[in-house]
Amino acid sequence: MSKTVFVGMSGGVDSSVAAYLLKKQGYNVVGVFMRCFNVDGCADRDAEDARRVAEHLSIPFYAMDFEEEYKRRVVDYMVAGYAAGLTPNPDVMCNREIKFGLFFDKARAMGVDYVATGHYVKLKKNSKGKHALYEARDKNKDQSYFLWTLTSKQLQYCLFPIGKYTKPQVRAIARRAELPTAEKKDSQGICFIGQVRLEDFLKQYIPARRGAVLTLTGKKIGEHEGAHFYTIGQRRGIGNLKHEKGNKMHEPLYVAAKNIKKNTVTVAAGSDNPALYKKEVEVLGAAPRRLPVYARVRYRQPLARAWLMRGSRAGRARLIFDKPQRFVAAGQSAVWYSKSGELLGGGVIA
Repeated sequence: MSKTVFVGMSGGVDSSVAAYLLKKQGYNVVGVFMRCFNVDGCADRDAEDARRVAEHLSIPFYAMDFEEEYKRRVVDYMVAGYAAGLTPNPDVMCNREIKFGLFFDKARAMGVDYVATGHYVKLKKNSKGKHALYEARDKNKDQSYFLWTLTSKQLQYCLFPIGKYTKPQVRAIARRAELPTAEKKDSQGICFIGQVRLEDFLKQYIPARRGAVLTLTGKKIGEHEGAHFYTIGQRRGIGNLKHEKGNKMHEPLYVAAKNIKKNTVTVAAGSDNPALYKKEVEVLGAAPRRLPVYARVRYRQPLARAWLMRGSRAGRARLIFDKPQRFVAAGQSAVWYSKSGELLGGGVIA
């Protein structure tokens, strides 16, 4: 008897191809659209695209409404993070709370054998015989960074069929299968924000508050509308800044630090400014005594050699990199891997 798999279909080409491949492999495939946030009718259009793919593949199709939970567990989480001066990662939270939380639990409670998504990540057993995630073949599209919260127990009921393909190959498969989403463009940015800027979205929840933009020496060179709206490494949208002689103001300016209590944003000139780098990073979560790893502190950052060890206090781990890492933002995720590309774990940067 064929195993049943619920495929989370977003209306994009990746999840469409995931459903196609699994059906081709003999699974009893059911397409499921997760309605999470409907900005400017975007969710309605995506749901219709997913439904058209399911119809093309002759598979059952259902929609699950997680809008209320998504607002509480993902959107509110992000807003609260920014209000506290952090740079939260809603994609990590969405995977933990919705796709591999509510959706996963509901599917398993219904007796479904597997859940699948269109994530670019490889799933296989590691040297200890446990289910583990590995970097995808397409390193530019690899999404293992967003999946570090998944456990081996969960992974034994998961499938990620496109992890062994590159994005061009996935597009080619979609064209050959004549999937309605074959030419659909990839979504960009944070899905529930739509076409508005992140700052404008946050202003709906966090009041604007004018404050000073400072140089590394503490000199005021401009003003901003609220330190909450900025993130470490941000270059655009810092505001109108005055020229300061000898400050190399002709170079691009990046946010190097922010002080929520004082409502100040400190900028550094030049992308290679030492103020933008950190060699040690603390994350929330436990860690072994000492373990050599390869880690990244933001999505698509090249993996860098580091040592993972216990942090300065209980409940924290510490990453010490061989070379300083740029744009380390509290609230983002630090994720670490083995030399073979196995995802070993992660944590939220403190």
